[in-house]
Amino acid sequence: MNRRKQFNLLVVRGDGVRVLRFNFPRGFALGAFIAAVIGASVTGALLSDWLALRQLTREAVTFQQQLTEQRVTIDTFNKRVAELRGEIAGWRDLHAKIWEPFGPELAPGGRDRGKGIGGGWTRPDRPAPPALPSEELNRLAESVMEEGESLKALERLITRAGKALASLPSRWPVRGAVNSDYGTRVSPWTNRPEFHSGMDIRAERGTPVRAPAAGIVAFAGAQPEYGTTIILDHGQDIRSLYGHLSKISVSAGERVERGMLIGYTGNTGRSSGPHLHYEILVRNQPVNPRAYLWD
Repeated sequence: MNRRKQFNLLVVRGDGVRVLRFNFPRGFALGAFIAAVIGASVTGALLSDWLALRQLTREAVTFQQQLTEQRVTIDTFNKRVAELRGEIAGWRDLHAKIWEPFGPELAPGGRDRGKGIGGGWTRPDRPAPPALPSEELNRLAESVMEEGESLKALERLITRAGKALASLPSRWPVRGAVNSDYGTRVSPWTNRPEFHSGMDIRAERGTPVRAPAAGIVAFAGAQPEYGTTIILDHGQDIRSLYGHLSKISVSAGERVERGMLIGYTGNTGRSSGPHLHYEILVRNQPVNPRAYLWD
């Protein structure tokens, strides 16, 4: 009866010889078995939790790396957006300078600038909430669209003004130093002050003279003061005069294009040496040719 209430544990060598024998009460053996099962379960649960925690740790590290990369990307994005907004602000200043000579009515949005605006007052020491990247992107897109419309309007204006600009005598008729500029000078004949209505450009006799802009030959012949002379009519009450020529290559009424040969320099008329007297007249009044020369 006592033996039935006990469990025996025998330790036997490989040759069959019994080495040790342990006797356990039945309750102790049952308790040990239950403890072993519970221990195995707890160990399994702990191992499972540890593996799950280890996986979460790896995922957290990966997530942290992704967060860092995304933060760097967002910072770079915000920095680039700020740079672009600065560029657009520069465009606006440039557009304002370009449109200023034409007046506020012709400028894009000029008619809407008189409309009243309002809003709440914000304390200067209260920082504005940071804008989301999507908001910044929307604002940037709106600014780009506004500048795009301004550029289109400027393109339309330049297209309309293209013909007028092309008709201006902006090209030098000959290349050379200026012996005498437009304005008051000392006369080489009387040594007294006199008004010089054009500019004398140094050039050897026979230097080709080319039209600074398209036009019609209004005069081609001899004059008392300027000798052999050509006058071109560029339209819009603008004319150009070429004096002291040695030879004329065009005739009155002929149309010439920009850069076309019209004659050759000389020393005819009231002249102290070979050069070209170049003059621009607006509504038959001489003006400073330098105001038109940029090519």
